[in-house]
Order: sequence, then structure tokens, then C-alpha cells
Amino acid sequence: MNTTISNNGLPKLPQAAGQPGSSAASESSAGAAASGAPAAKADDQLKLTDSAKALQQAARTDATPVDAQRVERVRQALADGSYKVDAGRIADRMIAMERQLGGTGKA
Repeated sequence: MNTTISNNGLPKLPQAAGQPGSSAASESSAGAAASGAPAAKADDQLKLTDSAKALQQAARTDATPVDAQRVERVRQALADGSYKVDAGRIADRMIAMERQLGGTGKA
């Protein structure tokens, strides 16, 4: 199955030979894809940043410890109606997170 991606009317930019997206690279990739062989070379490498490694670690479900006793206490408080929401604390933490994400300083 071939899918053509148009440039949506944008001009094509010239590319040097051997650069990703050049016609020589595209032809070799297309040939490799058609033959079912991987297009990557043996010397290709992937290096993850520390941030990417941290995201991978955080995404692992077994990496997040769960305090089962706390979960049960919250569940019970919700069930009997005694769970209290501290709106000020939630707002403070949301503002702190926004500052961290926006780069305006540490919270």
C-alpha cells in the first residue's frame, strides 16, 4: 500500500545529496520498504535524553508504588462522605505546576 503525502502547495526546498529526505535516500528507503528489508543501517544509533528515560520509567506501571492502605482510607472516606477537598491546596499545586511548565521559575 502506497500513501502519497502532498506538500500542500508549499515550495519544495532543495536538499543536499545524502541528507534525510533527499531523492537518493528516498529511493533506497522505498526499495527497502518494497523488499520488506529494514531501511536502517547497521551503524544507526538511538540515544535517549535523560528526560526521555525518565518518561519511559514513569510510564511503566510497575514503577509506580501504590500505598494500598492510603487507597483504602480514601475509598472508605469517599464511601461514607467524610472525604474533604482542600480547594486552596489544589489551587496552589496547580499554580506551582503551571509555573514549572511555563518556565517562570520553580515552585
